[in-house]
Amino acid sequence: MTLDRILAAIPHRPPFLLVDEVVEQDERRIVCRKKFTGEEFWYAGHYPGFPLTPGVILCEAAMQAGAILLSTFIKEGEGMPVATLLDDVRFKRMVVPGETIEMEVTLDEHVSRAFYLTGKVTVEGKLAIRLRFGCTMARGIVKP
Repeated sequence: MTLDRILAAIPHRPPFLLVDEVVEQDERRIVCRKKFTGEEFWYAGHYPGFPLTPGVILCEAAMQAGAILLSTFIKEGEGMPVATLLDDVRFKRMVVPGETIEMEVTLDEHVSRAFYLTGKVTVEGKLAIRLRFGCTMARGIVKP
């Protein structure tokens, strides 16, 4: 999936777009990648001298990948997915500038306007985080 298609699928924009590419996708699963260069704004103040990618950024990257997956379920004017639940988050490995993360998100359940997903973020095949999260379709959010 090209950057244009990613931008068409979700409302996020730089500097807070955390998906560089979609590697694979089907109806219930997506795999995306993001390379952290070290130039991202959060590194200046998050553990200066030993910059780490904040855990909430890793969660957000997985949720953005999930939003791209859910974009196939959205009809024009229905809204955009907004996080409503974050559960069972486990941090297993630090992520530092220069590394590329891979986000794999699966859709576990879809009930009315609610979606329940599982995500994992890896670096070179090693688990960095895993999480469960939920989204609902929120009206009024418009893509730029």
